Amino acid sequence: MVNPGKRMHILQALLALRHGPGAAILPPEITRIHMDFAMKWNEGHFGPRKFWKMCLPRLKFWNPAVPMLVNRTRDQTAPAKMSIYFRQASLSSDTPSALSSKMNSLPLAQQPHSSSENECPAPEPEEDERVVTIDMKGIHSDKILEEFLAKTGATLVNPTPNEQVEMRQVEERAERAAFDRAIVKKYLDDKRREERMLAMARQEAEAIKMANQL
Repeated sequence: MVNPGKRMHILQALLALRHGPGAAILPPEITRIHMDFAMKWNEGHFGPRKFWKMCLPRLKFWNPAVPMLVNRTRDQTAPAKMSIYFRQASLSSDTPSALSSKMNSLPLAQQPHSSSENECPAPEPEEDERVVTIDMKGIHSDKILEEFLAKTGATLVNPTPNEQVEMRQVEERAERAAFDRAIVKKYLDDKRREERMLAMARQEAEAIKMANQL
């Protein structure tokens, strides 16, 4: 049986993944998402990196079938761009796309993948696709998400009543834990201070004793 503390930590991690910036369901015509930006945060790449860290995991959680690739480069002067690929309106979402047919025919090692060495830049759209881009360089992650939601027409996911209760429980537990840590810290600080004072008193007593023996 999982103890209550461990269960609460698991619940906290799950709720953090399910809800927050990026928790949205994409429309079926979106075939894939590709992000290009630099490895480090400076020179306008802070927003894209934060979107990648904070928003993309939630998008992937709610849209597991949509490929989401990240291509990073060590060139900090490089552009930061998100490419959103849409299935052409004339095609049904149930119709296999040229992309899926192409990917299925490739060995796994040759299929597109995320890269930290600029190995997989955003490809050109397939014949049955169109692509919409977002210039992310120098843009705050909140603004990137706002433009992403507007251009994709994604539907935000809101917590259910039960999840709202669980989120409040997690917050209350975190507050109690912070309060308990503060109490323990004060106790340990006071104890260390008393030990230092006792050590100083012993040293002074020893010094007086040595002086009296001279």
